[in-house]
Amino acid sequence: MSGVESVSLPLFGIYGASGCGRGILPVAAQMLTARLGNCAYELVFVDDDPPSPTVNGRRVLTYREFVASDAQSRAMCIAISNSRVRERLLDRCVSDGVDSLSVRASNVVVLDEVVIGEGAILAPFVTLTSNIRIGRQFHANIYSYVEHDCVIGDFVTFAPAVHCNGNVVIEDHAYLGAGSVLRQGTPAEPLVIGRGAVIGMGAVVTRSVAAGATIVGNPARPLREA
Repeated sequence: MSGVESVSLPLFGIYGASGCGRGILPVAAQMLTARLGNCAYELVFVDDDPPSPTVNGRRVLTYREFVASDAQSRAMCIAISNSRVRERLLDRCVSDGVDSLSVRASNVVVLDEVVIGEGAILAPFVTLTSNIRIGRQFHANIYSYVEHDCVIGDFVTFAPAVHCNGNVVIEDHAYLGAGSVLRQGTPAEPLVIGRGAVIGMGAVVTRSVAAGATIVGNPARPLREA
């Protein structure tokens, strides 16, 4: 029999071909090349409504095409800023046996005793200092930092340049807008950002925030009073 037999490759997906996904795919490519060396792999965009067959030179597959592809293994990074959508897409991946792919830029700084859950995105110039616990599917965009003794829940999103100072607790599904600043808490009384809270762009947070609240300004105040 003549011909060359095709070889299945590891297949990695970036879920979302819009801005967030386009920003993180080259970071993932750099990370995978460094990690896998000379081993071949394919990295694609995955989108439920593909804008075109290719984006930035990469194939764009629907989720079903991704799952049905002939691949040695499959792993997905969910580059969707909406945390509720991110959670639903993770459930879909888990049910189909697709592994989570965490993406970390080469210049990210992670110091001592930092634990990070699966599926994290750590964009360029992110810093995590010491004694930090972070849950699943954390997104930290460019120039964000987390200082010492912080606890961050699942599906938390940091827009660019979030400043999270020490002794802060951020509960699941919280969203922190670009340039927001969280005052440092204390071991006895940490600053708490409640579940599903939204911190506006540039807000300076000086006191704890209730679950589901939206706050803006400097100093930050609720967008709408109850």
